[in-house]
This record gives sequence, C-alpha cells and structure tokens, in this order.
Amino acid sequence: MSLHVQDPAVHKIIQEELHRQQTTVNLIASENYASEAVMEATGSVLTNKYSEGYPKKRYYQGNANADDIELLAIERAKELFGAAHANVQALSGSPANAAIFGAFLEPGDTFLGFTLTGGGHLTHGSHVNFSGKIYSPVHYEVDKETGLIDMEAVRALAKEHKPKMIISGFTAYTRVVDFKAFQEIAEEVGAIHLADISHIGGLVAGGVHPSPFPFTDVVMTTTHKTLRGPRGALIMCKEEHAKAIDKAIFPGYQGGPHDNVTAAKAVAFGEALKPEFKAYSAQIVKNAQALAKSLKDNGIKILTDGTDNHMVILDLCPIGVSLGRPGAVALENAGIITNCNTVPFEPGSPFKPSGIRIGTAMMTTRGMREPEMEQIGKWMASILQDMDNTALQAQVKGEVAALCTRFPVYEGLG
Repeated sequence: MSLHVQDPAVHKIIQEELHRQQTTVNLIASENYASEAVMEATGSVLTNKYSEGYPKKRYYQGNANADDIELLAIERAKELFGAAHANVQALSGSPANAAIFGAFLEPGDTFLGFTLTGGGHLTHGSHVNFSGKIYSPVHYEVDKETGLIDMEAVRALAKEHKPKMIISGFTAYTRVVDFKAFQEIAEEVGAIHLADISHIGGLVAGGVHPSPFPFTDVVMTTTHKTLRGPRGALIMCKEEHAKAIDKAIFPGYQGGPHDNVTAAKAVAFGEALKPEFKAYSAQIVKNAQALAKSLKDNGIKILTDGTDNHMVILDLCPIGVSLGRPGAVALENAGIITNCNTVPFEPGSPFKPSGIRIGTAMMTTRGMREPEMEQIGKWMASILQDMDNTALQAQVKGEVAALCTRFPVYEGLG
C-alpha cells in the first residue's frame, strides 16, 4: 500500500517539504540534493536486513547481497579518495568521530582541535559534546587579524601540550586547510592526525581542494554535503590503523550497519567517480566566490574577505551584534534558507551568534551559476540591511520562487 493511502498525514508533510525544497534558494552549507538514484537505494529492501559484523564475517545469515553492497561501496570509496582502507558503516559524522576517538584515545587524554567559534565542529572539543566531556581538549584559533589558521601557532600548542591526537578540518572555515602541515606537526609530537573533511569531502573528491591523502593517518567525511550522497559517514585510514578503526565502529560504537544507506553511499561514490563530478565541484567553488563578491559589493562583511571552498561566512557585527538568527529568519521569510553561525571571537553567544553561514552546493546541483549567485547576493544584502521590512521580504520571496522555476529539481517526484 502506498504512503499516501497508508498514512496521508505523513505523506502530506513530505510533499510540503518537497515543495519547500523546490521553491526556495537553499544555501545551507551542510545540505545538498541527493540524486533520485541515491534516494531510491536509501528506500530499498535493504532497509529490512540486519548485517552485524563485516563482509564475509557476519553474525546473521542471509547476508550475501549485503556483503556485495558493502564491498562495492568500500572499493569505490578507496578509488575515489585514494585511500588504503575504508569503513563505510559509520552512521553519521559525529558517531564516526566518536569511534575515531575511541580507537586512539583513552578518557582524559589530551587532543588538539579547532575552537567552535573559530570554525571547528562540536566534536572537536566543545564542552557540551562527548569530545569535551570525556577527553581533554586544547584549542587552536584563527588569527584575529587575518581570520586564518596560523600553523606556527598550532605547532606551538602541539609542542606545549603533547596531544595524542590533532584534528584538522572544520564546519565553518572558508580557506584551504594545509593537511600536510598538520600531519607534519602530528608526527613531530607523536600524535594521530584526524582530518575531518565532512564539509569538503566532495571538493576533495572533485580535485578542487588539496587532499589529505595519502599521508594523513585518519580521514573522516560525511557522505552528504558536497559529496551529494545519503546522510552518513565514511572513515578512511592508513592500513596500519585499519583494525583499530574497524573494531571501534563494530563492536565498539555500533551494532548492525544500515545496509540501505551503505547502498546509497555506493551509488554516490559511483556518481562522484564520473568526470562530470569534477566540473560540478569546480562550479561549486566558482559560485561561492561569485556569491561572496556580490555580498561584499552590496555592503556585507565576509570573513577572510572571500572563500576557497563551497562556504561563505557573513559577519553581521557591522550591522549589529547577535543578529545571526534574526537575519536567518528574515532571509527564510524571503525564501532564502541559511543558518546563523558564530564568528571568530564571537561578541554574542552560540545561542545568539553574530554570523550567518551559507554554501553553494545545493544551488550548483540545480544548475545555477555566477549570474544567479550575483542576484542572490543582492537579495540577501537588501534583506539583511533592512531585516524588519516584511514587504521587501514578500517581494523577494516571489522573485526567488520565479528563479527556482527556471532551475527545477525533483520534477519526477510528487
């Protein structure tokens, strides 16, 4: 029985979400439009199977097909990134990072991570997260003048505190990360180097951001965001760390994997191996740079004065402190979807931040290019500089909807 007959209430909400995704400009940096093939795999009969363990070493019978799916996903991941070993079972980015911590650290051990307000993730040592509660974080910050990571400052902290692990990567940083320099520092102090490329995994795969391979000890990426797959994660590492990583995922932190999502990961990796994915990745960066320029030209302050990746961070402090959330709400009222975000040395708070984070992966998937980014930047600037103007918001919302009709998505659904 189909969903609209079996449960019309759920069906109605899903259709409303489809409509929202089709008719708004989606600039959430951590989201993307997965292909219909990825979604088909996610909703396949593999959701019915339990396959605790690893291929050819399962605890349940009937896993021949689950084995084939997982082995295919592993081989495609290794080919895509040039990794020696890949674990495709991680359920999401935070659990994947938790497993990596468990593989190499004991409770109370010191690690070095990127501060949350500077651009790091909750799992890089936030006091409200497992990483800050169970372990002992030391944080590096961006330079106050440039907004960039100072590698000499990172080295000095590593030498002083002798962490057992050093984390590179980010959730809100717009410039290239020097993974090789991080690895060299880690080797100097005898630490494991974890490169968290959750946001830029697709850009690394597409060749538009320097890769942490083959020298980095452990690499984690989510499989959505710029990689355009299902919600999930992927851990890759040097062969010498393979057993520790696999044992940390199962039986350490997870039971049975989600085979339907593993299948969708295999599909996404296959899509990313095609030549057109490189062109797509390059266009993401071009679009982000065009959007940043448009915002700057129209009076909005941009962190680091630009971007090297898919992401742009707006600093609203010149307009007013703690305006990130009101700004994001005003933009949503105008059909432009973003999220509020802290800025380095945040004068507000994580709950009332002074920035907005945006990304161009979703609109690039729809086929938008530099001219559309220029227009979106103009709309955003006008809204942010007059947040209480509901008439302007309504006008822009209509113009946004008209733009979206020119770049349809999921036409076969509904």
